Amino acid sequence: MGANAAPLEKLIEEFSKLPGIGRKGASRLAYQVLAMDKAEALEFAQAITDAHTKIHRCSVCQNFTDGQVCPICAGEKRDKSTICVVESPRDVSAFERTREYKGVYHVLHGLISPMNGVGAEQLTVKELIARLAGDEVKEVIMATNPTVEGEATAMYLAKLIKPLGVKVSRLAYGLPVGGSLEYADPTTLGRSLLSRGEL
Repeated sequence: MGANAAPLEKLIEEFSKLPGIGRKGASRLAYQVLAMDKAEALEFAQAITDAHTKIHRCSVCQNFTDGQVCPICAGEKRDKSTICVVESPRDVSAFERTREYKGVYHVLHGLISPMNGVGAEQLTVKELIARLAGDEVKEVIMATNPTVEGEATAMYLAKLIKPLGVKVSRLAYGLPVGGSLEYADPTTLGRSLLSRGEL
């Protein structure tokens, strides 16, 4: 156990379970929690408890929400004919920050990855297909990451969706703003060439 008191050691251990947090970072966070006054510490603990007990998946898009339906799905000004399919709730936040997208989302909560034992049945695929039952949805945008798993998931979903008469598109992965062509990887360069638009 070392020099730390048992409750402190337990706190360090819990913080170190978080992805990207090593022993050193976990130790720093634990000491910061100890430095809080009692009210702050209880508020912090309550925030964790509330996040776990009050947040669940939206019955429509599967994004995290504290209501039955999330504010995006409930929004009357959102274009319900376009669904943007993403891997995680974090991706929804990224798109919303751009303020460019006016449609709705569908969160898969993962990607198909046979290596990690993740199949389509562990994702929210059937919920997505159920949303395409009517004729309201005209386009589904595959916005999974440009990784092997992301591409495989996009291709798998496209095969399921196309026969339903719904247009399936893929995000265009271009060059970063301020980037230099000579340093771009061949896949990105090829993609940006294929997805070129008219000027």
